[in-house]
This record gives sequence, structure tokens and C-alpha cells, in this order.
Amino acid sequence: MADIQSANAPAPLVVRRQDYRPPDWLVPEIELDFLLDPACTTVRARLSVSRNGAHDRALRLDGDELTPVEVKVDGRPLGSGESKMDGGALIIPLSGGVHQVETLVELAPEHNSKLMGLYASGGLLCTQCEAEGFRRITFFPDRPDILSRYSVRMEADKTRYPILLSNGDPVAQGELSGGRHWARWTDPYPKPCYLFALVAGDLACNSDSFVTMSGREVKLGIWVKEADLSRTGHAMQALKNSMAWDERVYGREYDLDVFNIVAVADFNFGAMENKGLNIFNSRYILADPETATDADYDGVEGVVAHEYFHNWSGNRVTCRDWFQLSLKEGFTVFRDQNFSADMGSEAVKRIEDVRVLRAAQFQEDAGPLAHPVRPESYMEISNFYTATIYNKGAELIRMIALMLGPDRFRAATDLYFKRHDGEAATCEDFVRAMEEGGGVDLTQFRRWYEQAGTPHVRASLTHDPVTQTAELLLEQNTPPTPGQPEKLPFALPLRTALFDRGSGGSAGEMLLMLTQKQQRFTFKGFAVAPILSINRGFSAPVIVETDRSQADLAFLSAHDDDPFARYEAMQQLMVNALVGHVAGQALDAAAIITAIRDTVTDPHLDGAFIAEAIRLPSEAYLGDQMVQVDPDAIHEARDALQGRIGRELESLWRELHVRNRANGFSLSPAAKGARKLRNGALVYLVASGAADGAALAFSQFDEADNMTERQSALATLANGRSEEREAALDIFYNRYRDDPLTLDKWFQTQAFASHPDTVDLVEELGRHPDFTLANPNRVRSLFGAFAGNQWAFHHRSGKGYRLVADCIIALDKLNPQTAARLVPPLGRWRRFDEGRAGLMRSELQRILGQPGLSKDVTEQVSKSLD
Repeated sequence: MADIQSANAPAPLVVRRQDYRPPDWLVPEIELDFLLDPACTTVRARLSVSRNGAHDRALRLDGDELTPVEVKVDGRPLGSGESKMDGGALIIPLSGGVHQVETLVELAPEHNSKLMGLYASGGLLCTQCEAEGFRRITFFPDRPDILSRYSVRMEADKTRYPILLSNGDPVAQGELSGGRHWARWTDPYPKPCYLFALVAGDLACNSDSFVTMSGREVKLGIWVKEADLSRTGHAMQALKNSMAWDERVYGREYDLDVFNIVAVADFNFGAMENKGLNIFNSRYILADPETATDADYDGVEGVVAHEYFHNWSGNRVTCRDWFQLSLKEGFTVFRDQNFSADMGSEAVKRIEDVRVLRAAQFQEDAGPLAHPVRPESYMEISNFYTATIYNKGAELIRMIALMLGPDRFRAATDLYFKRHDGEAATCEDFVRAMEEGGGVDLTQFRRWYEQAGTPHVRASLTHDPVTQTAELLLEQNTPPTPGQPEKLPFALPLRTALFDRGSGGSAGEMLLMLTQKQQRFTFKGFAVAPILSINRGFSAPVIVETDRSQADLAFLSAHDDDPFARYEAMQQLMVNALVGHVAGQALDAAAIITAIRDTVTDPHLDGAFIAEAIRLPSEAYLGDQMVQVDPDAIHEARDALQGRIGRELESLWRELHVRNRANGFSLSPAAKGARKLRNGALVYLVASGAADGAALAFSQFDEADNMTERQSALATLANGRSEEREAALDIFYNRYRDDPLTLDKWFQTQAFASHPDTVDLVEELGRHPDFTLANPNRVRSLFGAFAGNQWAFHHRSGKGYRLVADCIIALDKLNPQTAARLVPPLGRWRRFDEGRAGLMRSELQRILGQPGLSKDVTEQVSKSLD
């Protein structure tokens, strides 16, 4: 289009929350017309635009890697000088208040390796528009506070793309000459462009229906390749369970006549909540006993629920700007966590969620990429899809729900949805609805949205036998984070109980609110010093430091009536022993072994909880407990404790391994718990050094009728050197080489193994014919897993750092989003010894020195070096 003037793209800018300004132009209606082809797709967009307020600013339509063909305003083609390009954006000066703007652009989906916008994946054409991918489809004001009604027409070759799907409901379709066909979809609900979706391809459908609480029948469809259709049953059941749960718990009914899900192989995220057409990474849809572990089944259920729940917490009420991302993500994670807890074991689900929070978000808070739940600035918004936004954001909602109680929290969420339905809202809007609907003052609580960092709570319990009182001193302190050297006190709800040493019981649980730097709480009626159980249920996302002895922790691991607190006491027993051993103390395992024996033999505990309680803390978590991480010493200490537990309780592990062998596959909680406990027993058996350990692991691998036991046995074998290890890896590869999702497990198992040669093995796997940088799942399964393997990644040679840096540099040219997600492990260099720190810094500097580096990776690396 010769009449549009071009200019060089500006350098990446820092976007600041304080600079938010309402949009100059609104787009109430948009019509999109696609002529779909992988080599050259044309997109005609007709925008009804209206001036927002009294100003004379031009219409700015964002664009990225578009080939413009035509621009019209009110049906008239624009002449020379009537529009211009500013970087990728199209600028059109307009007079008056209302216009029709029409653009025609060309795209090349098959060359879109960024997987943002419209791209090709496994014979499909599909879209991903969050956060700023819609500008890669057509010119548009690409921001979440522009809400539009969409009408979409798609035309394509019918043989190649027989299924044409978009948002909303289908309204018309037809045949065309030359073997082509078309379909039209409309979405009656205004939505931001990041929720736009389109899929075209040869797909089969698992069809079902759901009757809503008002009696409407909704047609449900999960669309996959024909060969994968049999693996969609669990996802469909999860969808129906989610719809029923959201009605029952939140009163939220689905609003369209159709709800579709499509699984695609190449996807940067886990899934996307596009209105009426969710697009999923296939790993969160496909599941059967042969290829999916119990954790995979849980993942499918949780992610399907998460994306469905977004229909209200994200779609009907969306974000005003991207700084408010946790408005939808934190709230929806909280909702999906509670759903999964209701579908299974509430105690085990809470343990799993806290483990993820500590492994990902606590590390984030303690490093150079720390940021508040509501960030203040960004260079690339994709870098802020973080554990802080999602997982810590969910913890904020959990604290509010705890402080309000179930009835007031439901009243507050009802108010929130009613007040902001059809709007682009803010975190402040949510908190205000919680205040007004719940009748509570959350002024101080707002600091959770404003301040980064994980609070440390020091709890000291003293006892006076004369007055028979116990006094609890609580002190909070939050370490400095980038840009925030000083922190104001948070509002911390701490579920607390005091246990009698003699009876083993407590007088009940109390909710203590810690709102100051230091507070004292006095309790009467204790002739003997009680034992403190604090932050029960992990009621606040904090690090608690106490002076409880190993004997106190052993007591709580046996008597605490809060499942999470009982688990936590067992874990702290282990952490204390391991950290002490790293510091040079003798390894005192007696209390741990006794506590494990008592836990395993307790008839009142289910298998899944037992398996979680007896599991050793990860090496990464142990490193987080130290001022300076020593990967070699941590690995040696953990191996030593694991081996001792294995040897001293060998007969118990053998008995558990045999007793929990299933006769047929089931997804019942009891069956899943038995598999988890059996796998845990195998780990300790092999760690014991038993002569038949490898043979037992191989036997489990070879005889398993499910992936949970098969992969766990493979992972156990992968940690050591044996003929069985090599045989199992070969068998697994040959069995699943044509199943990409399952082959990812083969790569991941080796990358995460505690094997002396893991670094060299990962280097070799990076050259494997089945490894590709083009698929995010494959990259994450190898280099993502390896970067999370503390002992191997931090090999003293620095080879691990170089491997990941090489991957980031190569991947950045193809897919900057996925590349940027590999940077944070290198950014933790300050936590390690001088030698390792220098090697990590050198790799970060090498990455930053690459020509043409994306702003995604530039932002992550530069912040990591600051």
C-alpha cells in the first residue's frame, strides 16, 4: 500500500501503570473476514469507531508484522498522506465522532514461529491473542479496555479445513465453488481483542451437552485430531463438573449456546479462555491410563476448570489494563484450586499448591524479578505471566475469603460480578467489592497488591507456670526487593492453635490478625507449656520462623488436627536435619524415621496424604533455606538421609510396595493414593541400596498398566547407573516415539534426573532427532526441566549454564516468549558461591550482547543483571 508512510520501529519502551489513560477511540463493533491459507491469509476488518471524550487525537491501530494492502474510512480509500505508519501501528487522523474504518492485510501463518496471532500447528490454523497477539492479525487498538462485539466470517479449502470455529455461536455456513466453504460466528457479548479466537482444520469432536440451572441446554464440544478422540473423556467430564460447580458455589451460569475447546500441539501457554472457544495446549486435554499420569489427569481437570471459570472472572468482567492481570488470574486460580480440592482431597491439594508457590513464587520474590501482584511497570507484558500474578494472587483472594467467611465472601463476589459485568475493571474494584459486600475494611490489606516480597514471621512462644499463661510474640519483616527497599507491615491472617503435650489435643483454632511489625497475644489456662501450631492451612503466604524443637515438630506430625500443619511439621523435621547436616552437623535422623513410621502406619490417614508427608523436601527448597546455596552439599545430605530412611525402614517399604499394587486401573481417590504411596516406597527402596532395587523398579516399569507407575519407576531408575536404566529408557522411547506428549516425559525424566552425567546427557539430548526448538512443550521438557534440576544445572564447570544460555539465544529468534521463561534460573546468581555466580553472570551478559535480542529476553536478562 504505497500511500502509507513508514517509519523505523522505536526502541522498546517501559510501560508504567501511573501513565494509564482511557482509550481515545472505542470500537463497539468489529467484523472480520478471513480468507484462510497457511502461506497467505487475508484479513478484512471493518471497525465501527467512536471518539471517546473531547480531544483531537488521531485513531491509532496497533499492528505487528502485518502486510497492509488497503485502508478505507467510511467506504473511501485513503489517499497519500491521509494515514501513516508509526513502527507497526497505523495512524489515521479523523474528524468528527463516528466512523467506519476498513483495513485489508496479509499474513503468513505457516511462518509465524512466535505462536502469537494466527499461526499453523500440526495442520491446523489457530490463534493466540493474549496478551498482545491480536495486532498480529489485523490493525486494532490492542488493549483490554476496548470491548467490542465480534462478527467473524471464515472461508477456506473444505478438504484441508473442514471445521471452522470462532467465538460465540455459529449463525450461518455454506458451500462455495472450487471446493471451498465458509462459516459465520457472532459473539453477542462485548469482549477485548485478547479473547478473540479462530481455529480451522480437520478435527473430530467429542460432543456432549450441559443443562444450566435456568434450564438452557448448552452444546459442548472438544475438538482434536481423530486419533486423539478417545483421550478426551476426562476433559469433557471435568468441563461438566466445572459448569455445575460454578453454578453451585458462585451462582455463575454459562451464557452462550455453545462451548468449544480445541487442543493444539504448539502453544506457548497451558490454555486460553477465549469466549466460547477455549484453545488448549494438548497436554491439558489428552489423557488415558497408557499415556497420562495421575498428575496429568489432575492437571487436565484443573486447567479445564480454570479456563471455564474465566468466563466470568476474566471474560464477563475483564481487566482495564495489563497491570490488573491478577484481577482475573489470581481470582481464577483461587477458584480452580477450590474446585480441584472439592473434586479430590482438600488436604493433598493444599499441600500441592503450597509446594508450587514455594518453588516458583517464593524464589521469584527473593530474586531480581520480584514484583508486586499489581506491577508498576513492564517492557514486555508476556514476562508478567508469573507465579506472583497467578499463585500469589490466588493467595490474596484466599486470605480475603478467610477473613470474610463463606457467606460474606459469596455476597462480596456476587456484588463484584453484578457491579462490573461487561466492564474492564481493576484490582481496586475487586477489593472495594470485597469491602462493601463483606462488610470489612481492607485498607491495610491493599499493601499485598502494592508491595513485592515474601513476609517473614518470627513466632516466639513463652510460658509462665505461675500464672498458667502462654504468650505468643509475632514479628513480621519483609526483605527489600528491587525498587522497594522499605516495606510497611502487611495484614496477615494466621490460623493458630495451641496443643497440650499430655492429651495431644487443643482448645480449638484461633484466627490471629498480625497487622503491626510486632504484636503479643496472651492465652490463659496452660499449666504446662503448650506446643504452637501456626499458619495452619497455610493461611498466609509467609515464611514462618519458630524455635520449636525437633521433639515439638515430631509431636505435631503425629497429633496436629490440621492436615497441612501436620505435613508441615514433618517437612520441617526433615529441613532442620538436612540444613544442619549441610552446615557440618551430624545427620540426626532418629526423630524423622520414627515420625515416618508412625505416619505410614496410622490407619486414619489416606495414602495420598501419607505419600506427601513422607516425601523429602526438594533440593531447590532446601537451597531456599540457606543464605548461600551449596548444591553439592545439599545433594549429598539429601541422598544420605534418603538412603538411611530407606535402609532402616526397608521391610516397611517392601510391604507397602507389594500391598499397594493395584488390580486394574481406577481414578478413585483411594487408587490414586495407593499409586502415590507405592511410588514413594519404591524411591526409598532403591535409595536403600538394596541389591534388588533396580530390578524391583524395572519390574514395576515393565508390568505397570498405567503411566503413573511406569514413569515413576523410570524416573527412579534414571537417577542411577544400571542395565535396567538403559533398558527402560530404550523401551519407553520405542513405545512412545510417535506420541509427542508422552515422548516429552522421556526427555523430562532424563533432564531432571539426579544422575552424575545429567549435564552431558542433556547436551546429547539437545541434538536428538526428536528434539526441536519449534515446540514449546519439547523445549520445556528438556531445558526447562534441566534448569530446575539444582544439582545438575549448577554443575561447577558452568556447562549447565552454557547449555541453557545457548538454548535461550537460539530460541529467541523463533519464540521470544518461551525463550524468556528460561532466563530466571540464571538470574538467581546472587544466591550462589562466587565461582558459580560469575559463570551465571557471564552467560547473562553473553545473552544480552546478542544482536537483535527480543524485548522479552532483554527485559528478563537486564533485570537479572541489575
